[in-house]
Amino acid sequence: MLFMNICVIIVIVFLSRARGRMETNMKMKKFIASISAALVTASAAAVMAMTAFAEDAAASESSSSSGGSTGSAILSLVLPLVIMFALLYFIAIKPQKKREREMKDMQESLQVGDEIVTGGGIVGIIVRTGDDTVVIETGGERHKLRIKTWAITENVTAMERMKEAKAAASAKKSESAGLASAKLVDEDEPKENSESKSKKKKK
Repeated sequence: MLFMNICVIIVIVFLSRARGRMETNMKMKKFIASISAALVTASAAAVMAMTAFAEDAAASESSSSSGGSTGSAILSLVLPLVIMFALLYFIAIKPQKKREREMKDMQESLQVGDEIVTGGGIVGIIVRTGDDTVVIETGGERHKLRIKTWAITENVTAMERMKEAKAAASAKKSESAGLASAKLVDEDEPKENSESKSKKKKK
């Protein structure tokens, strides 16, 4: 029963993550939402059934034996809940907090000239920044919009800079690895040359 509950929670978390990432039509989103609701309901029913059976078992054990079994009955009820909450924290809550922290850092580090995308899909270039607002320039006619920083979901310019930095770092690593392998080849050649010269002298 515990295994089933854990599996149901894991499936719910992955479905909610998939629902957040997917950009599909409305029918698919409604289908995923209904599946998630059904799984939550089934999980709640399973937990209630497990609790009811545990209470019945605890009642029958308490009538047959004394206080030692009540401690184990409480432990058997609390332990699965603790495990489920721990899994939920590490699978859903902690990654969500990390994403929120990254989003807040991105919104605080906006600079003039950055290309951004808002939550509504508006793309623009930052012209001026304020305390909690930015002015962006959009379109070919350079319309200006003032928006709140919390509405900005993506900084395209910063992402491009990060990709370029990663590419430069990987190129530097591959270049240094190439130089190291070339150095090894160069070190091997003099040995071979000296060995061939010594063989020629012996002949």
